[in-house]
Amino acid sequence: MTPIEELAILLRPAGGGLHLVSTGRAEQLALQRALYQVASDEAVQAKHLEALARIPTARVVVLGVPSDVGAGFRRGANLGPQAIRARLLEEQPDFPLRAAERGVVDIGDVFVVPQLLSDDMLSEAQKAASRKALYPNVPAAVAERLPVSPLSIAERALDLVFQMNPAVKPFVIGGDHSTAWPVAAALARVRPPAKERWGIVQPDAHTDLLPERLGIRMCFATWSYHANELFGRDGRLVQVGTRASRHERGHWEQGLGVRQFWADECLAKPEATLDALLAHLKSHGVTGVYFSNDIDGTDERFADATGTPEPFGLEPDFVVELIRRLGREVGIVAGDVMEVAPVLGPSPESQRRTVGLAVRYLDETLRAMLAGA
Repeated sequence: MTPIEELAILLRPAGGGLHLVSTGRAEQLALQRALYQVASDEAVQAKHLEALARIPTARVVVLGVPSDVGAGFRRGANLGPQAIRARLLEEQPDFPLRAAERGVVDIGDVFVVPQLLSDDMLSEAQKAASRKALYPNVPAAVAERLPVSPLSIAERALDLVFQMNPAVKPFVIGGDHSTAWPVAAALARVRPPAKERWGIVQPDAHTDLLPERLGIRMCFATWSYHANELFGRDGRLVQVGTRASRHERGHWEQGLGVRQFWADECLAKPEATLDALLAHLKSHGVTGVYFSNDIDGTDERFADATGTPEPFGLEPDFVVELIRRLGREVGIVAGDVMEVAPVLGPSPESQRRTVGLAVRYLDETLRAMLAGA
């Protein structure tokens, strides 16, 4: 089986990662037709296969991971990818055409069983049952090798993408922040941290630096810890906008070797903070970053449609300037926007505001990624 054939089994057309049979199904199909600019569901499938075939020459691939089972207090980020794509089309109807011209390929969505997170958490019996449901037309000898959980499917999909195009830059639309782990893990295989000096810049109100949470190794609160281990705790994980933590900065910086720029200093001295952040990356020899953008790193006045909105956070213009400077001065090798949960916004206006901001961040990050491609 070729990588493209396997991806065609693992992924669904863009906007199709949520399992819907009645409520919401018509809206999902309408979005897919708009994204692929076709008039039938059969044409959507054909266009998706055409997109997969363009991976070897793509500059950037976009992948939706509509999973929020790795979240905590409030869930709803499973609706993030669909809402962001719909708003993107609303604001930029010609986006699919312009994206294709620039070498941006939307490879679709991870299909999410909403009760699953990672295959290493499942029994063999559950994996067999899930494979039967997910891959009914795939020969058993092939299906038994396929993952079934969103984090595992995303990681395998990105491995296949990198197998075809090691230089391509992935952009993931989440999903809760656990969906950043497959990006970091796949990047570490194609760009071994011991040989290539890439790092992670993470706008986030929270640290996500627990080794485990309630016995769970990989979730929204732990992915950064494990990503930092990929670097050997050498300062290449940089967190921006931190403010919701049980511990002071020293606990994390001294104990785990991360570098943090807390929200209060970003607000007090934005330009100086950006200068210090870029200087830190350069002093550590970082030549590219995975920009993992949790929407709650931004102040809740601008982004309250999320699981854990926090006050006193980053200003959107600060985040945009950070993206632009990273693109110009260091390079962005991967990106995402995470934790957008439209239904959790307290009003329709706040929901639109948060999703609109996510689209702005997506657009700016893609521009920065392409500038350095």
